[in-house]
Amino acid sequence: MSVSSGRKFSLLPMLGHTKGKRSAVTCALKCDNACSGDVCNTSSNSYFRDIASATMSRRAALGFGAAGALAVAFGGALASPEAAVAGGPGLSPAAKNGYGASKLKFTAIAPVDAAVDAVTVPEGFTWQPVIRWGDPIFNDAPDFDLGNQTAAAQARQFGYNNDYTDILEIPGSKGRRAVLFANHEYTNETIMFPASMPAADVRKVGAAAHGLTVVELERQNKNTPWNYVKGAALNRRYLNNTAYELTGPVAGSPLVRTSADPAGRTILGTLGNCAGGTTPWGTILSGEENFNGYFVAPGLSAEDKRYGLTNKPTARQWELDDPRFDTRTPGYENEANRFGWIVEVDPFDPTSTPKKHSSLGRFKHEGANVIVAESGHVVAYSGDDERFDYLYKFVSAAKYVEGDRKHNMTLLSAGDLYVARFTGSSPALEITGTGTVPSDGGFDGTGEWLPLVVGGVSKVPGMSVEEVLVYTRVAADKVGPTKMDRCEDVEPSLHTGKVYVACTNNSDRGKIGKEGATEVNPRNANRDGHIVEITETGDQTSTKFTWNLLMVCGDPASGDVTYFSGFPVDQVSPISCPDNLAFDSVGNLWISTDGAPSGIGKADGLFKVTLDGAERGRVEQFLAVPRDGETCGPIIRDEERTVFVSVQHPGEDGTFDAQLSFFPDYVPAGTTPAPGQARAPRPSVVQVFRTDA
Repeated sequence: MSVSSGRKFSLLPMLGHTKGKRSAVTCALKCDNACSGDVCNTSSNSYFRDIASATMSRRAALGFGAAGALAVAFGGALASPEAAVAGGPGLSPAAKNGYGASKLKFTAIAPVDAAVDAVTVPEGFTWQPVIRWGDPIFNDAPDFDLGNQTAAAQARQFGYNNDYTDILEIPGSKGRRAVLFANHEYTNETIMFPASMPAADVRKVGAAAHGLTVVELERQNKNTPWNYVKGAALNRRYLNNTAYELTGPVAGSPLVRTSADPAGRTILGTLGNCAGGTTPWGTILSGEENFNGYFVAPGLSAEDKRYGLTNKPTARQWELDDPRFDTRTPGYENEANRFGWIVEVDPFDPTSTPKKHSSLGRFKHEGANVIVAESGHVVAYSGDDERFDYLYKFVSAAKYVEGDRKHNMTLLSAGDLYVARFTGSSPALEITGTGTVPSDGGFDGTGEWLPLVVGGVSKVPGMSVEEVLVYTRVAADKVGPTKMDRCEDVEPSLHTGKVYVACTNNSDRGKIGKEGATEVNPRNANRDGHIVEITETGDQTSTKFTWNLLMVCGDPASGDVTYFSGFPVDQVSPISCPDNLAFDSVGNLWISTDGAPSGIGKADGLFKVTLDGAERGRVEQFLAVPRDGETCGPIIRDEERTVFVSVQHPGEDGTFDAQLSFFPDYVPAGTTPAPGQARAPRPSVVQVFRTDA
């Protein structure tokens, strides 16, 4: 089988090697077949056993000290972009009251067969799309026309493969108006466009389907679903020609200068955007993840190899149209260094210049999530989504100032950068690589944040601050952090201040020549992933922490060795490959997945996990997504009994003439689609809500 780049065809090296329902096409288009290539991290560093309203979701902008003090609360159900709802230090009402009963009650669904082309929700709930690929967002944008897409049309329409999503209330709207943010991670031209479409047009339209979108929503009241507003004042597309300001120590550095940008301060476009976060001041962060797959590079230097850059043609071959995507071109040698950052956008100002923040380091950012420590400093956590790569955190130099949005929007431009080292508490002989729990009854230990840049000074011998931030992976290798199993989303809890890390999987752990199991990554050939729970020692700026594993994922009924914090394994929904994380208003963790347990051939889904009491570790499946799809960007509005997810790459293994999914329009065969509909899969943001009393 092959996948079309729009001009040539590329083999699928992951065909026959993926686990569960994961598609080899997804591997080729999303991450440039990362798992089929050499591991980027070949370092020999030491390995150790190691504020929002009550309806806010996972974007908890909260920092906790030793006594549990909070600095601010602000996030997913944003009431104002300028200031926190509750100012000053002190416990939020949610933290004072502890865990509570959610209004979002449901009976867990059974696992759904991976071939089912449907969104499956619990009894008493229904779903409908909020916005779909190709929906026009400007008044001059044409309706979606599947067989006749143009670059000009796509630039005015919602992009493809939406991943991170958030919905922020527009101030003063009394809950009836909001803005939706979504990023667009990658495209699958084989199912998007007919084979007769000229290759040059395929490349141009595919490029226009990347980037970011902000679109206004409206509803009658809190008991009715959202609809997007075509032509609304805040609607915006961020495209490959959108200018981003580079901030921090790397701005102006020779390492990022090009012939098109000799000043090294203005970057066009953003690529490979995966997860993200929402800041206390009401801006959105988005992580540039698999950017390497968009560039042709010499591929010979240690830095190229560490970042997975090669000299082979890319899947989409944009290098044929734009020389900056071939870093062998004189004047563009540094273009790839201009990607791999955390992006910040202001969804409330469609004229604003988005930023790329060099102080947070350059790697395959899954996303970034910001909290405010008791000290007032802003802390951002971020995972590097690659086999055997690392977990990072950033601490701002300046402090958060309540109500001073202009000041707060500078906080990610300067600060300290750290990388995590984990040490286990159990004897090495008890970490067998099977995932079997040690004799003390759990996986746990201590950890420390190793400095990379502190006080504007490099802490990595032989590397300048600019080098540390541009080649952060290389710098981290030198200080001996712990190699992890693909850190994806990293989220702080509103209720406890604990930080949760989704380690999605690592099929290479324990292979010949590769690191074996450690207590924080306790399973060789880790196909199903696990969740790490971190407790900072002191407030969030601390350099010490303790940790434990909340769960070791899999399907107990299929014989997988699993662990759910001691909760009976025969009473959990099977879960695999945790990706994005969220919290509801009463403190439960929600997990969206990117790969079902390989033994049962089931669809990806969204799962609720209880974190406290006798039911700590209980996993309940809430929904499942259509054939070949991935669950992304969950937003939990449990007080409104509503959940949102992004459904990415449905029908991934199909072709334009032989589609495998018809989500979300589901136009019956032989029926002519209505204007704006299509008999083809369309990645979409979906809302799920109750239909009963």
